[in-house]
Formats: sequence, structure tokens, C-alpha cells
Amino acid sequence: MITSMTGYGRGEASEEGITVGVEIRSVNSRFLEVSARLPRSLSLRENEIKEIVRKRISRAKLNLLVTINRDTNGSIPVSVNPSAARAYSRLLRDLRKAAGLKEPIKIQHLLQFSDIFEPVGPAATDEREWRITQSALHRALDELHAMRTNEGRELERDFRARVALLDERIVRIESISHEQVPQERTRLRERIRQLLEGSPVDEGRLEMELALMADRIDVTEECVRFRSHTKFFLEALASPEPAGRKLNFLVQEMNREANTIGSKSNATEIAHCVVGVKEELERIREQLQNIE
Repeated sequence: MITSMTGYGRGEASEEGITVGVEIRSVNSRFLEVSARLPRSLSLRENEIKEIVRKRISRAKLNLLVTINRDTNGSIPVSVNPSAARAYSRLLRDLRKAAGLKEPIKIQHLLQFSDIFEPVGPAATDEREWRITQSALHRALDELHAMRTNEGRELERDFRARVALLDERIVRIESISHEQVPQERTRLRERIRQLLEGSPVDEGRLEMELALMADRIDVTEECVRFRSHTKFFLEALASPEPAGRKLNFLVQEMNREANTIGSKSNATEIAHCVVGVKEELERIREQLQNIE
């Protein structure tokens, strides 16, 4: 089953006063790109978070946001770092003196330096917080996967309908081609006899030229290859593995066969069918840009 690259997922997990929320937005991309916005306490876990995502998703551009809320029962989980506060105060006094300023140093000046505060309690990489984050992340990925799978299911139905239409047109092209070859042979034979007007005709040479002509306008091989590509296309749709790149390649090959058919045949009806085939292939190609 194919999977879309666009989707949204949100997960939340709580334990002992800590609530972690994870949001993931996914859009099209040629490769896997993960951009994570994390709270400071999880900054050292960024690579681990991205590795969890890589195990679930192979291709897309993802924006991931993690938020943490802590129930502190009215207390503030930070304290003042006295040595840092004194150091910044001295630095500001030196700056004021060097710049010749008379403005007194105020508390808001010191608040510009985050180092004067430090967390109280467990370290920033607390295992409990990380465990809750992983749980929320997996829930967000599950929701994202469900949305991407549902959209992929809709796209698969559309692809199968379009491939069925392509096969019908290729069958029609092949049928017209089979009728065209003997008609062209008869027409050319008669034309040559009119041009020669009673002169002797080398039947062997004529038959050879007619056979070459028939081979040049016969599109049976191209039709057979086209149907082979549509067969592999449908098989790839049913594959459990990500198939976006393979499907794109098969559409390119189908388009190549359609171009060859159009260039080999001079029948107007075949030309119209080829135009219809290429239009459907373009619609499929556009939709495939959204497949993982």
C-alpha cells in the first residue's frame, strides 16, 4: 500500500506532573528532512528523536515541535546562580565605566543573561522526561502514519482507475496498428505500380521494402512494453515498501513508449490516443510527487 508524504500527527503523554506534547507536520520532499524545535532540556536528545523518526518514515520534509509542561504545585523549578549574577553585575559595571555612562545597573539588565538562573531538581536530560517524550513522539508518529496511509489509499484508487484507462487506450492503439499495416502495404503497392506505369516491378525488392515499411509503423513491441510497465506499476502500488521513486521511474518509461508510438505511426486516431495517454501520465506524475 502506498503512503502520502503529507500529513499531521499529534501525541501527548503525561507522568508524575510532566506533560509532553509532540506535533509533526509532513510535506513533500525528495529526501527525508527532519527539522525539530525542542525545549532546552531536550536539546541533547535531538539526534535520538530524529533517529526514531527515520525508523518510521523514509521520505518527506517534517517539522517537529516538542513542548513540555511541568506541574510544579506553585513553585518555580529554577534558582538564582549567585556567582553568575555577581559576574554579570561586575561586567555591566565595567561596561558602564568604559562607556562613560551614569545610568545605574537595574535588575532588567541582569535578566538579559539566562545563565543567572539554573534548574532545580533533576538534570535536563532526566530519563523520566525522555521516556515521556518518546511515548508522545510515537503517538504523534502513529497519528501521522494513519493520516498519510488514508490519503495514500485514496491516491491508489485514483492511480488504478487511470492505469485501467491507459490499458484501454493501448489496446485501441494496438488494434488500429494491426489494421493499419496491411492497409499501408496495399496503398503503397498500388502507389508504386501507378508510378512505374507498366514498367517491370522487382517483386522481391518490393516485398522487402514493404516489410521494412510495415516494421517501421508497427507499434506492437511498444504496446507490449507499455503494458509490462503498467503491470509493474500496479504491483508496486500493492508493495508494502515505499514505492514513490519506482513509480516515478515506471511513469517515465511509459511516457517514453508513448512518444515512440506517436513518432512511428502516422494514423490520426493513434495520434489522438497517444495525446490522451500522455495527458493521463502527466496527471499520474503530478500525483506521484506526493507519494513516499
